[in-house]
Amino acid sequence: MNGGDDAASSAAASGPPPSLEWRFSQVFGERTAGEEVHEVDIISAIEFDKSGDHLATGDRGGRVVLFERTDTKDNGGSRRDAEQMDYTVRHPEFRYKTEFQSHEPEFDYLKSLEIEEKINKIRWCQPANGALFLLSTNDKTIKYWKVQEKKIKKISEMNIDPSKDPGSSSPLPLIANGVHADKPQDYLSKDFPFPPGGIPSLRLPLVTSQETNLVARCRRVYAHAHDYHINSISNSSDGETFISADDLRVNLWNLEVSNQSFNIVDVKPTNMEDLTEVITSAEFHPIHCNMLAYSSSKGSIRLIDMRQSALCDSHTKLFEEPEAPGSRSFFTEIIASISDIKFSKNGRYILSRDYMTLKLWDINMDSGPVASYQVHEHLRPRLCDLYENDSIFDKFECCLSGDGSRVATGSYSNLFRVFGASQGSTEAATLEASKNPMRRQTPARSSRSMTSVVRRGSESPGSDANGNAHDFTTKLLHMAWHPTENSIACAAANSLYMYYG
Repeated sequence: MNGGDDAASSAAASGPPPSLEWRFSQVFGERTAGEEVHEVDIISAIEFDKSGDHLATGDRGGRVVLFERTDTKDNGGSRRDAEQMDYTVRHPEFRYKTEFQSHEPEFDYLKSLEIEEKINKIRWCQPANGALFLLSTNDKTIKYWKVQEKKIKKISEMNIDPSKDPGSSSPLPLIANGVHADKPQDYLSKDFPFPPGGIPSLRLPLVTSQETNLVARCRRVYAHAHDYHINSISNSSDGETFISADDLRVNLWNLEVSNQSFNIVDVKPTNMEDLTEVITSAEFHPIHCNMLAYSSSKGSIRLIDMRQSALCDSHTKLFEEPEAPGSRSFFTEIIASISDIKFSKNGRYILSRDYMTLKLWDINMDSGPVASYQVHEHLRPRLCDLYENDSIFDKFECCLSGDGSRVATGSYSNLFRVFGASQGSTEAATLEASKNPMRRQTPARSSRSMTSVVRRGSESPGSDANGNAHDFTTKLLHMAWHPTENSIACAAANSLYMYYG
């Protein structure tokens, strides 16, 4: 009768999973020492598809680059070789697949505003008939792309091979009526060398298609629906709709309809002087297509249910952490702004990233986060410097592992941090986006606060894990976790690094 309780107690007795040792896997676009990075090559978006077999990156030049996994394909080996592979550590390996120009720079003449081509977000859609589908967006325009292998058609089995024509090496000049200037009028009979005795049989030319080529085609363009810069797009679990969010509105689209969207969230006040917060990120629930969450610049997350009303101005649940008394300063609201939110795969938890911390929220408990992870607490005394050089407005992304047992986010000096999210876990790794990620590794420290919220990852003030000064020009803003394995892809400027644990 109490089998469920026994299972829970045995899981608790086994304790949290052991800390992972992260290893370098691959790098694409690695820079040589002293090589200058062009602005258009800097990666601005990363996304795995649901299967984990494809990875997409977008850059500031408006390009989308696709990578495909190679280690899962059948290599024709024996069963014994396959069994041998089970005993070795396998990790995802990817190769370059294709790239295409998604967005071009534009100019809004009505507002005298230049719209840059930078890709803000990429989201994979459901594949169909061997073709890949994805959404990409810049500040104003969302595009729906289809990437498919097309067979290259060639004409074969010609009766005469033009390449063997001795007179075809150099073109002859033409006169006004189209005839060669130094050829007689009966030149047609002498243009091609016929074999002695003529051609025994005539063959009809055949169209063959042996080679294939990847072709990216824009299926739909979703434009003119946002007055402010788009910061998020997210697919619904129904596979038919998606949302796009800017600073003040969230719009609902149907993938098949590009000329109409529905405004489901509008936080724009009647008088713009009364504006106190803006939308910073929005995400659909991974299972329930009627639920979505969006975060704000005041550090709150609102969960809404589209079944309640057409315009979801009232939220179902509000998640925010109460401000500690006496802790308010000039920077409090700035660093409280949430830059990214992600649902866990089962939809039970929401991970949020503000400037200083990662927070994990249980959607069934809105009193406060169940865990809080300090990313770079040692920068708190330097908030004034960070404000002056605008680094305090950097928007770091966050991600969860497929099983929800770990969370990760980026920091400065091309560092990223991985924390254990399981109950009782003390895992807190600091890694560097390089071929030797573990050289920044430090022992994890953990402490439990009065509210039972786990706060981990604090370091000595004024320096990073090794006591080195932070480089605020090299920041790791974008990263993604493989949906089924412990593998992370992260962007350091124009380089894409991949690690496995």
